[in-house]
Amino acid sequence: MAGVARRFTSAAAQSLEIKRVTVVGGGQMGAGIAQVSATFEHPVTLVDVSSEALDRGKQYMGKSLARVAKKKFPEDPKVAQEWVGDVLGRIQTTTSLADGVRNADLVIEAIVENIAVKQRLFGDIAADAPGECILASNTSSLPIGKIAEQLDVGRRQNMVGLHFFNPVPQMKLVEVVKAVETSQEAVAKALAFVKSIGKAPAVCKDTPGFIVNRLLLPYMMEAIRLLERDVAEARDIDTAMKLGAGYPMGPFELCDYVGLDTIKFIVDGWYKEGEGLQGNKLFAASQKLDELVAAGHLGVKAGRGFYDYTKK
Repeated sequence: MAGVARRFTSAAAQSLEIKRVTVVGGGQMGAGIAQVSATFEHPVTLVDVSSEALDRGKQYMGKSLARVAKKKFPEDPKVAQEWVGDVLGRIQTTTSLADGVRNADLVIEAIVENIAVKQRLFGDIAADAPGECILASNTSSLPIGKIAEQLDVGRRQNMVGLHFFNPVPQMKLVEVVKAVETSQEAVAKALAFVKSIGKAPAVCKDTPGFIVNRLLLPYMMEAIRLLERDVAEARDIDTAMKLGAGYPMGPFELCDYVGLDTIKFIVDGWYKEGEGLQGNKLFAASQKLDELVAAGHLGVKAGRGFYDYTKK
């Protein structure tokens, strides 16, 4: 009887196992997901529309892995170099989406936050990916069910959200998002994959912002409104939250890190059409935020946001 149980457990584990991973989108998020997956010995295919984009992704992964290797093998540079080579050797790249998804167990999309673009992409993926393939979006704010609504029912049942956080190699959390039609088997496979790459999953329903952003965005917007009402300066608000609430970053430091354009895109969308959030004053337009975005002061990535990062 014990032998039967062991065989059953082994068969169940194999049915949940995801081996071949395809990541669509060679930007910082996509490259980070590919890097982490390959680090934990998954064969990975990274797909993007141009060789130039793929080259940038490979450069990002190479630099990131070199930093990891330096910490992992501080006394042996040769071993560190070999380790980086082994990880990169598990990552293939292609500009052909059809070739990239044809043998995948899991396809993770990490492209622009535009629902129409994502819907078209998943339609193309569905044309060539295996029928049992798990489809996942790395969206931070768009409804998984809406992204998948044009797919057939079998594909919708295999669709999940896998929301990684930036920078992917360092951030432990992955939100696993279950849409209304997502099957329990798809969720189980997604959970097994997340754990297999050393990440900690948090499961939630398909709701605007999932868990983290649903809590963070109101916090950041209220901080901006405090600034607009001249209650306190940005630096003092950040200091108060770091020293008084124990947060590692203040709300304005976090806004600049996330990207002010990203924040504006999310809150504008929620205010207009977020399920249960339409017209909610928490997500109403902020004059200060709008002015900074219009001026191109988008945060750390632009050199200036609420703070000026060009000063030494």
